[in-house]
Amino acid sequence: MILNLFKKKPVLEEDTILWMFDNFSWALKHFDANVFFKETILVVPSNALFPGRADSVHEMAEMIFERVKQYAGVTHWPCRLMDESDVENMPTPRLLLQGPVRGAQGIVPADVDDANKLVITYNPFAINDPEVMIANYAHVLAHYVGTLSAESPPDGVENWPHITELLAVFMGFGLIMANTAHTTKIRSCGSCSGPAVERTNYLSQLDTTYALAIFCNLKDIPASKVKPYLKASLWPFYKKACKDLVGREEELSRLRQINNSLPN
Repeated sequence: MILNLFKKKPVLEEDTILWMFDNFSWALKHFDANVFFKETILVVPSNALFPGRADSVHEMAEMIFERVKQYAGVTHWPCRLMDESDVENMPTPRLLLQGPVRGAQGIVPADVDDANKLVITYNPFAINDPEVMIANYAHVLAHYVGTLSAESPPDGVENWPHITELLAVFMGFGLIMANTAHTTKIRSCGSCSGPAVERTNYLSQLDTTYALAIFCNLKDIPASKVKPYLKASLWPFYKKACKDLVGREEELSRLRQINNSLPN
């Protein structure tokens, strides 16, 4: 019993960590490992990655969305961005693509009318917290990416929202997903209450931060590139996650081999 006092506490439940590795493997196999290793970046909330000014809420929402599409590798997808208050019982068209799902080699479809574009919605009050808006866009796009897999995730689709959040991390948005993995309320002004804006997470902040550490390890992104942008309260856990991954080289190597098995 006394020896148990000195037993190292696991960073996360082992089943959770293995679930992440299994789903990273699924994502690498079905959503182009070459795109992941050669094109995907760590998306951070900076003016360098999200530059520009706009004259209206919709223009700003659209500007942010186009950047998210770019970093997600889906610039070629035909999408239509709408204020969520303007969307009511609108059917979601099936996404038909020629060529790769993601990446610079994607083919832009010709002459797609609005009725056949993916409708992506935004809450205009979220413009006051761009990280929440970015995370919501990334999660929605990850959902649509996931639906294009010819094979279900390792444990099926029972935990689909959790899987698609992990897929958003895989697509480069892990830092922002971790920073916003809580309920955020935004008020329209100091004297009146506007609608609450939320990003309701399915993975916990710690789960998402560990997944971010997997992403950065696979991409050889040093901790010094993460620290300036990651929420300060998550930084100690991120360091623990990185340390934990040092002992998981076998699992990490297995993921890297998926890339090595593909043609250049």
